[in-house]
Amino acid sequence: MTRLTRFSVAPLATMTRRLADVASGRAAPDLVIQGARVLSTYSERILPEREIWISGGRIAAVKPSGTHKGGAKAIYDAKGGIIAPGLVDPHIHIESSMVTACAYAEAALLNGTTTIFCDSHEIGNVMDVAGVEAMLEDARVAPLSIFLTVPSTVPATSPELETAGGDLTPDKIAALFDKWPEAVALGEKMDFVPVAMGDERSHAIIAAALSRGRPVSGHVYGREFVAAYAASGVTDTHEAIDREIADDMLEAGIWLFLRGGPPTTPWHSLPQAIKTITELGSSHKRVAVCTDDRDADDLMLFGLDWVVREAVKAGMSPEQAWSMGSLHGATRFGHDGEIGGMGGGRRADLVLMGDDLDPQSTWYGGELVVDGAKITPLLDAALSDRYQYPKAAYQTVKLPAGLKLTPELPSGPGTLHAIRTELPGITLGHDRIEIEAANDWGTLFERHGLCFVTVVERHGKSAGNVAHGVLSNFSLLRGAVASSVGHDSHNIIIAGTNEPDMKLALETVAATQGGVCVVADGKVLAKIDLPIAGLLSDKRVTEVAEETKALKVEWEKAGCSIPYMGFNLIPLSVIPEIRITDKGLVLVPEMEIQAMFEPA
Repeated sequence: MTRLTRFSVAPLATMTRRLADVASGRAAPDLVIQGARVLSTYSERILPEREIWISGGRIAAVKPSGTHKGGAKAIYDAKGGIIAPGLVDPHIHIESSMVTACAYAEAALLNGTTTIFCDSHEIGNVMDVAGVEAMLEDARVAPLSIFLTVPSTVPATSPELETAGGDLTPDKIAALFDKWPEAVALGEKMDFVPVAMGDERSHAIIAAALSRGRPVSGHVYGREFVAAYAASGVTDTHEAIDREIADDMLEAGIWLFLRGGPPTTPWHSLPQAIKTITELGSSHKRVAVCTDDRDADDLMLFGLDWVVREAVKAGMSPEQAWSMGSLHGATRFGHDGEIGGMGGGRRADLVLMGDDLDPQSTWYGGELVVDGAKITPLLDAALSDRYQYPKAAYQTVKLPAGLKLTPELPSGPGTLHAIRTELPGITLGHDRIEIEAANDWGTLFERHGLCFVTVVERHGKSAGNVAHGVLSNFSLLRGAVASSVGHDSHNIIIAGTNEPDMKLALETVAATQGGVCVVADGKVLAKIDLPIAGLLSDKRVTEVAEETKALKVEWEKAGCSIPYMGFNLIPLSVIPEIRITDKGLVLVPEMEIQAMFEPA
């Protein structure tokens, strides 16, 4: 059998006569889905008593019930359920799920998502162009439609502020656009301050996209940056955190992707940003919903379908919300002639659900891949035949021996600059703690509620850069936690109460060429192995979801005040107000290195 991929459905240009014959009744459909109500994303209505005629993996027509008189190869009874176009996620990072593109497809299809637009800047930060291209090869054999928004900000800042494994220059980005048809846009331009300030490299990267007719995706905090950002050619963003900046963005001509994330993570900004519609009266026509980041566990539980339902809770009608989850994302990237609706000629990427908008069955290119909320044997076979990443992807953690993971104790009184963690975990505070002389770190930690935080360069590009700092309000009770997913350069970040456990955490991550772990008293309590680029597991998403659940239990027992995905953001040196990279503490937006301790 032909492999189930995006390419299983022939281009529309080769099928128009066949589809016209089926729609006109001159030829029999391959499949008729009967007894359905149709959610139209075009008119935002639910149309009663309809049947869908499918041929060659595409929709030939949506007809009144009873129109088909026989001859179809297969009939499916929807039993009065709602049929809608498959969901389209306009902004996600596959790597956040810690699984490969092929594995990601399983959770996506269970949640009714049939198309995603991914920004693979994580693997780009580790492996440069080779990583991005490996992800694209992976995507081509996945049973899911996966398009790329080319990573635009690798590294996120500069070699003076952090060491990354990749350096995607304007020329490299241009070459990716020219080589890969799946490269449909420029990924989120994270360095919004340099963009607003007219930085030459940042604008050369934007020009590489605009000169090829590709749109530019964004990432911006602060209303004062919106005008310059829009003037620089950025036309979407997923980072609106309240109704005011959301409103500014819409008025500046920027598409709004409302990001829904589990409330326990840093990513649930939809309830506030959607108020530009529900309270300020703006239209939803240039508003979509997205997931952005999900770990494997949350991906299974809180897919894009969940975000759509959150939009309903926030005041949108079910028809509006589903359109924001399907047609609007497709339209933003110019794919609405192919996906996002149920017009004739569109791909038969369909979802069957009840009135609660909870997907039960999914068709991908006319093939039933999920039925009764369970994957079919067809999809199981496709998921079992996954892409094999190149050998170099399994060799990305390169550490020298004898690293010191804790700083020297301050010799006297002075100011200790600490990173204050706060829920939900995106922005971090800058604490300036006046300390007195102490005989040991434990005394200072107990008095001021601190623990160590260390970033270790793992790409083998330095002489073993190690940066030391302290966290306040992280509430780590014992042991250490570590991750090779330290955004965005993906160096290893460790927090701990003592050096032996921090060393064990580092050794645990390094032993499997990447991972996340919790250790205490010389024992590993939980871990997720991420051998591919230090970012991805090579297991099925269901297995990784179970490992993630176990990690979360131990993470909470350790006392960590923010979830591990928020912990991974501590080195992200493009978000206020203070971060730590392998070069030291970084002040944002000043983009300056700050000494950890200043003597009195």
